Amino acid sequence: DGGIKWTQATVPVQSDLTAVSFPDAQHGWAVGHDGVVLASSDAGATWVKQLNGRQIGPLMVAYYQKNPPVGWPAADIARLQANAQRFVTDGPDKPLLDVWFKDALHGFAVGAFNLVLKTDDGGRTWIPWFDRTENPKMYHLYAIRPVGSDVYIAGEQGLLMKFDAQAQHFRAVPLPYKGTLFGVAGDEHAVIAFGLRGTALRSIDDGAHWSQVATGTQASLTTSARDANGDLILMGQNGQVLDSKDDGATYSDIPLDQRIATGAMIMLDGSHALLAGPRGLHRVTLNLAAQSRP
Repeated sequence: DGGIKWTQATVPVQSDLTAVSFPDAQHGWAVGHDGVVLASSDAGATWVKQLNGRQIGPLMVAYYQKNPPVGWPAADIARLQANAQRFVTDGPDKPLLDVWFKDALHGFAVGAFNLVLKTDDGGRTWIPWFDRTENPKMYHLYAIRPVGSDVYIAGEQGLLMKFDAQAQHFRAVPLPYKGTLFGVAGDEHAVIAFGLRGTALRSIDDGAHWSQVATGTQASLTTSARDANGDLILMGQNGQVLDSKDDGATYSDIPLDQRIATGAMIMLDGSHALLAGPRGLHRVTLNLAAQSRP
Protein backbone atom coordinates (compact mmCIF):
# COMPACT_ATOMS: atom_id res chain seq x y z
CA ASP A 1 0.00 0.00 0.00
CA GLY A 2 2.76 2.46 -0.90
CA GLY A 3 4.88 1.99 2.20
CA ILE A 4 2.18 2.79 4.79
CA LYS A 5 1.70 -0.61 6.45
CA TRP A 6 4.30 -3.34 6.87
CA THR A 7 4.45 -6.98 7.95
CA GLN A 8 7.49 -9.06 8.88
CA ALA A 9 8.41 -11.51 6.11
CA THR A 10 9.33 -15.11 6.87
CA VAL A 11 13.15 -15.15 6.83
CA PRO A 12 15.33 -18.18 7.73
CA VAL A 13 18.35 -16.24 9.08
CA GLN A 14 19.19 -13.57 11.64
CA SER A 15 22.13 -12.08 9.75
CA ASP A 16 22.14 -8.39 8.87
CA LEU A 17 20.89 -7.95 5.30
CA THR A 18 22.45 -5.26 3.12
CA ALA A 19 20.72 -5.24 -0.27
CA VAL A 20 17.76 -6.56 -2.24
CA SER A 21 16.98 -6.97 -5.95
CA PHE A 22 13.63 -7.78 -7.59
CA PRO A 23 13.88 -8.22 -11.38
CA ASP A 24 10.12 -8.77 -11.53
CA ALA A 25 7.12 -8.56 -9.22
CA GLN A 26 7.51 -12.06 -7.77
CA HIS A 27 11.19 -13.01 -7.78
CA GLY A 28 13.67 -11.34 -5.45
CA TRP A 29 17.07 -11.86 -3.85
CA ALA A 30 18.57 -10.43 -0.67
CA VAL A 31 22.19 -10.61 0.50
CA GLY A 32 24.02 -9.71 3.66
CA HIS A 33 26.53 -10.52 6.35
CA ASP A 34 27.83 -14.06 6.85
CA GLY A 35 27.74 -14.44 3.06
CA VAL A 36 23.99 -14.96 3.11
CA VAL A 37 21.97 -15.15 -0.12
CA LEU A 38 18.18 -15.39 0.22
CA ALA A 39 15.57 -15.83 -2.50
CA SER A 40 11.83 -15.21 -2.70
CA SER A 41 9.35 -16.32 -5.37
CA ASP A 42 6.23 -14.83 -3.77
CA ALA A 43 6.93 -11.08 -3.86
CA GLY A 44 9.00 -11.12 -0.67
CA ALA A 45 6.48 -12.76 1.67
CA THR A 46 8.72 -15.78 2.32
CA TRP A 47 12.42 -16.36 1.74
CA VAL A 48 14.69 -19.41 1.42
CA LYS A 49 18.45 -19.54 1.98
CA GLN A 50 20.43 -20.31 -1.17
CA LEU A 51 23.97 -19.70 0.10
CA ASN A 52 25.98 -18.68 3.13
CA GLY A 53 29.56 -17.94 4.10
CA ARG A 54 30.32 -21.49 5.19
CA GLN A 55 29.58 -22.64 1.65
CA ILE A 56 31.27 -19.81 -0.28
CA GLY A 57 34.85 -20.64 0.71
CA PRO A 58 34.72 -24.35 -0.19
CA LEU A 59 32.78 -23.46 -3.34
CA MET A 60 35.59 -21.14 -4.46
CA VAL A 61 38.34 -23.63 -3.65
CA ALA A 62 36.63 -26.47 -5.51
CA TYR A 63 35.81 -24.31 -8.52
CA TYR A 64 39.34 -23.00 -9.06
CA GLN A 65 40.93 -26.39 -8.51
CA LYS A 66 38.70 -27.79 -11.27
CA ASN A 67 38.61 -24.67 -13.47
CA PRO A 68 41.93 -22.78 -13.34
CA PRO A 69 41.83 -19.75 -15.67
CA VAL A 70 42.98 -20.66 -19.17
CA GLY A 71 46.21 -19.00 -20.23
CA TRP A 72 47.24 -17.83 -16.76
CA PRO A 73 50.84 -18.40 -15.58
CA ALA A 74 51.19 -21.13 -12.98
CA ALA A 75 52.23 -18.63 -10.31
CA ASP A 76 49.09 -16.53 -10.86
CA ILE A 77 46.87 -19.62 -10.70
CA ALA A 78 48.53 -20.65 -7.44
CA ARG A 79 47.95 -17.16 -6.04
CA LEU A 80 44.29 -17.27 -7.09
CA GLN A 81 43.80 -20.65 -5.44
CA ALA A 82 45.51 -19.39 -2.28
CA ASN A 83 43.18 -16.38 -2.15
CA ALA A 84 40.21 -18.72 -2.51
CA GLN A 85 41.57 -20.86 0.34
CA ARG A 86 41.69 -17.77 2.59
CA PHE A 87 37.90 -17.56 2.41
CA VAL A 88 37.89 -20.99 4.08
CA THR A 89 40.72 -20.33 6.53
CA ASP A 90 39.46 -16.92 7.67
CA GLY A 91 35.93 -18.17 8.32
CA PRO A 92 32.44 -17.42 7.00
CA ASP A 93 32.20 -13.79 8.10
CA LYS A 94 32.70 -12.07 4.71
CA PRO A 95 29.63 -9.95 3.91
CA LEU A 96 27.89 -9.64 0.59
CA LEU A 97 27.12 -5.95 0.11
CA ASP A 98 24.99 -5.76 -3.02
CA VAL A 99 22.99 -7.91 -5.41
CA TRP A 100 21.59 -7.33 -8.89
CA PHE A 101 19.50 -9.65 -11.05
CA LYS A 102 18.89 -8.91 -14.71
CA ASP A 103 15.94 -11.33 -14.73
CA ALA A 104 14.72 -14.32 -12.73
CA LEU A 105 17.72 -16.44 -13.79
CA HIS A 106 20.80 -14.24 -14.23
CA GLY A 107 22.36 -12.27 -11.39
CA PHE A 108 25.44 -11.16 -9.47
CA ALA A 109 26.24 -10.72 -5.79
CA VAL A 110 29.29 -8.69 -4.69
CA GLY A 111 30.97 -7.99 -1.38
CA ALA A 112 34.08 -7.75 0.74
CA PHE A 113 37.57 -8.54 -0.55
CA ASN A 114 36.66 -8.67 -4.25
CA LEU A 115 33.94 -11.24 -3.68
CA VAL A 116 31.88 -11.65 -6.88
CA LEU A 117 29.43 -14.50 -7.40
CA LYS A 118 27.36 -15.18 -10.53
CA THR A 119 24.33 -17.36 -11.18
CA ASP A 120 22.55 -18.31 -14.40
CA ASP A 121 19.89 -20.53 -12.84
CA GLY A 122 18.13 -18.26 -10.35
CA GLY A 123 20.59 -18.90 -7.54
CA ARG A 124 20.40 -22.69 -7.44
CA THR A 125 24.12 -22.71 -8.25
CA TRP A 126 26.73 -19.95 -8.02
CA ILE A 127 30.20 -19.64 -9.50
CA PRO A 128 32.96 -17.29 -8.29
CA TRP A 129 34.19 -14.51 -10.57
CA PHE A 130 37.22 -13.77 -8.41
CA ASP A 131 39.41 -14.11 -11.51
CA ARG A 132 37.21 -11.90 -13.71
CA THR A 133 37.85 -8.53 -12.08
CA GLU A 134 40.64 -5.98 -12.35
CA ASN A 135 40.95 -5.59 -8.59
CA PRO A 136 44.41 -6.94 -7.65
CA LYS A 137 44.34 -5.34 -4.20
CA MET A 138 41.04 -7.06 -3.40
CA TYR A 139 39.18 -3.89 -2.49
CA HIS A 140 35.67 -4.21 -1.09
CA LEU A 141 32.85 -3.99 -3.65
CA TYR A 142 29.86 -1.92 -2.49
CA ALA A 143 27.48 -1.77 -5.44
CA ILE A 144 26.65 -3.41 -8.76
CA ARG A 145 24.23 -1.62 -11.06
CA PRO A 146 23.17 -1.49 -14.70
CA VAL A 147 23.42 1.91 -16.42
CA GLY A 148 22.04 1.99 -19.93
CA SER A 149 23.33 -1.16 -21.62
CA ASP A 150 26.38 -1.46 -19.31
CA VAL A 151 26.94 -2.91 -15.83
CA TYR A 152 29.26 -1.28 -13.27
CA ILE A 153 30.73 -2.31 -9.91
CA ALA A 154 31.72 0.42 -7.43
CA GLY A 155 34.14 -0.13 -4.57
CA GLU A 156 36.65 1.37 -2.19
CA GLN A 157 39.75 3.43 -3.01
CA GLY A 158 38.21 4.84 -6.20
CA LEU A 159 37.61 1.43 -7.74
CA LEU A 160 35.04 1.40 -10.54
CA MET A 161 34.74 -1.54 -12.93
CA LYS A 162 32.72 -1.88 -16.12
CA PHE A 163 31.58 -5.19 -17.54
CA ASP A 164 33.23 -6.26 -20.79
CA ALA A 165 30.60 -8.58 -22.28
CA GLN A 166 32.89 -9.97 -24.98
CA ALA A 167 35.62 -10.95 -22.53
CA GLN A 168 33.18 -11.74 -19.70
CA HIS A 169 35.35 -9.62 -17.42
CA PHE A 170 34.96 -6.54 -15.22
CA ARG A 171 37.55 -3.97 -16.34
CA ALA A 172 38.80 -1.17 -14.08
CA VAL A 173 37.85 2.33 -15.21
CA PRO A 174 40.45 5.10 -14.58
CA LEU A 175 38.95 7.80 -12.35
CA PRO A 176 40.18 11.21 -11.13
CA TYR A 177 39.34 10.20 -7.55
CA LYS A 178 40.73 7.66 -5.08
CA GLY A 179 38.06 7.68 -2.38
CA THR A 180 35.40 5.07 -1.74
CA LEU A 181 32.40 4.89 -4.06
CA PHE A 182 29.07 3.62 -2.75
CA GLY A 183 26.96 3.60 -5.89
CA VAL A 184 26.47 4.07 -9.62
CA ALA A 185 23.49 5.64 -11.38
CA GLY A 186 22.52 7.19 -14.68
CA ASP A 187 21.14 6.30 -18.08
CA GLU A 188 22.18 6.28 -21.73
CA HIS A 189 23.03 10.00 -21.48
CA ALA A 190 25.39 9.98 -18.49
CA VAL A 191 26.91 7.71 -15.84
CA ILE A 192 27.26 8.97 -12.26
CA ALA A 193 29.49 7.33 -9.63
CA PHE A 194 29.06 8.68 -6.09
CA GLY A 195 30.51 8.16 -2.65
CA LEU A 196 32.46 9.71 0.22
CA ARG A 197 32.34 13.41 1.15
CA GLY A 198 29.69 14.36 -1.38
CA THR A 199 31.75 13.09 -4.31
CA ALA A 200 30.01 12.62 -7.65
CA LEU A 201 31.85 11.72 -10.86
CA ARG A 202 30.20 12.01 -14.27
CA SER A 203 30.87 10.48 -17.68
CA ILE A 204 29.02 11.24 -20.91
CA ASP A 205 30.99 8.80 -23.09
CA ASP A 206 30.08 5.44 -21.52
CA GLY A 207 32.76 5.62 -18.86
CA ALA A 208 35.75 6.47 -21.04
CA HIS A 209 36.31 9.90 -19.45
CA TRP A 210 35.16 11.31 -16.11
CA SER A 211 34.86 14.69 -14.44
CA GLN A 212 34.08 15.53 -10.83
CA VAL A 213 30.95 17.64 -10.40
CA ALA A 214 29.95 19.90 -7.52
CA THR A 215 27.15 18.53 -5.34
CA GLY A 216 27.12 21.23 -2.66
CA THR A 217 27.48 18.75 0.20
CA GLN A 218 30.24 17.08 2.19
CA ALA A 219 27.97 14.26 3.30
CA SER A 220 28.70 10.82 1.90
CA LEU A 221 26.27 9.95 -0.90
CA THR A 222 24.82 6.51 -0.33
CA THR A 223 21.88 5.90 -2.66
CA SER A 224 20.09 7.11 -5.79
CA ALA A 225 16.68 7.05 -7.47
CA ARG A 226 14.72 8.51 -10.40
CA ASP A 227 11.59 10.60 -9.89
CA ALA A 228 8.51 10.66 -12.11
CA ASN A 229 10.04 13.45 -14.24
CA GLY A 230 13.21 11.45 -14.87
CA ASP A 231 15.30 13.60 -12.51
CA LEU A 232 18.29 11.93 -10.86
CA ILE A 233 17.98 11.96 -7.06
CA LEU A 234 21.04 11.39 -4.83
CA MET A 235 20.75 11.04 -1.09
CA GLY A 236 23.37 11.71 1.56
CA GLN A 237 24.10 9.71 4.66
CA ASN A 238 22.92 12.73 6.67
CA GLY A 239 19.51 12.72 5.00
CA GLN A 240 20.24 15.45 2.48
CA VAL A 241 18.43 14.98 -0.85
CA LEU A 242 19.92 16.30 -4.09
CA ASP A 243 18.01 16.72 -7.36
CA SER A 244 19.55 16.90 -10.83
CA LYS A 245 17.52 17.83 -13.90
CA ASP A 246 20.45 17.69 -16.32
CA ASP A 247 21.67 14.09 -16.04
CA GLY A 248 23.91 14.71 -13.05
CA ALA A 249 25.73 17.82 -14.30
CA THR A 250 24.34 20.09 -11.54
CA TYR A 251 22.43 19.51 -8.31
CA SER A 252 20.04 21.42 -6.08
CA ASP A 253 19.07 20.67 -2.49
CA ILE A 254 15.53 19.40 -1.87
CA PRO A 255 14.21 20.69 1.46
CA LEU A 256 12.75 18.10 3.84
CA ASP A 257 10.78 18.69 7.02
CA GLN A 258 13.21 16.33 8.74
CA ARG A 259 16.51 14.90 7.57
CA ILE A 260 16.68 11.15 8.09
CA ALA A 261 19.90 9.14 7.89
CA THR A 262 19.39 6.94 4.86
CA GLY A 263 21.05 3.94 3.27
CA ALA A 264 18.43 3.17 0.61
CA MET A 265 15.67 5.05 -1.21
CA ILE A 266 12.94 4.37 -3.76
CA MET A 267 10.42 6.74 -5.29
CA LEU A 268 6.81 5.71 -4.68
CA ASP A 269 5.10 8.27 -6.92
CA GLY A 270 5.64 11.80 -8.16
CA SER A 271 6.18 13.34 -4.72
CA HIS A 272 6.63 10.55 -2.18
CA ALA A 273 9.71 8.48 -1.42
CA LEU A 274 10.48 5.59 0.90
CA LEU A 275 13.67 5.92 2.93
CA ALA A 276 15.36 3.07 4.77
CA GLY A 277 18.19 3.40 7.25
CA PRO A 278 19.32 3.01 10.86
CA ARG A 279 16.06 4.55 12.10
CA GLY A 280 13.83 2.22 10.13
CA LEU A 281 11.48 3.02 7.28
CA HIS A 282 10.08 6.46 6.53
CA ARG A 283 7.59 7.57 3.89
CA VAL A 284 8.36 11.20 3.10
CA THR A 285 7.10 13.93 0.80
CA LEU A 286 9.72 15.48 -1.48
CA ASN A 287 9.16 19.07 -2.51
CA LEU A 288 10.24 18.54 -6.09
CA ALA A 289 9.93 21.47 -8.46
CA ALA A 290 7.28 20.68 -11.07
CA GLN A 291 9.35 21.67 -14.07
CA SER A 292 10.46 19.73 -17.09
CA ARG A 293 13.99 18.59 -17.73
CA PRO A 294 16.11 20.65 -20.13
